[in-house]
Amino acid sequence: MPQSPDSLAISEFKATCLKVLDQVRKTGKPVLVTKRGEPIALVVPPPPPQPTSAWLGSFAGTARITGDIVSPLAQDWEVLGQ
Repeated sequence: MPQSPDSLAISEFKATCLKVLDQVRKTGKPVLVTKRGEPIALVVPPPPPQPTSAWLGSFAGTARITGDIVSPLAQDWEVLGQ
């Protein structure tokens, strides 16, 4: 069940913005910012980070071998002839 957010006047939010953002990050509890009693913004914590896969092996299965990769070349390359 979602928690009901704490309410904070915009003037107080402006004066304590960094502290409020830190509190939201630590507690995970949203804060509703109001102006003259009307809600204008909801400060919520970010979603948890998505796990990233390791870079080693990240291209596995993306290449395709189309010929013989073991035998020597039947022709010389231009760059090798100089």
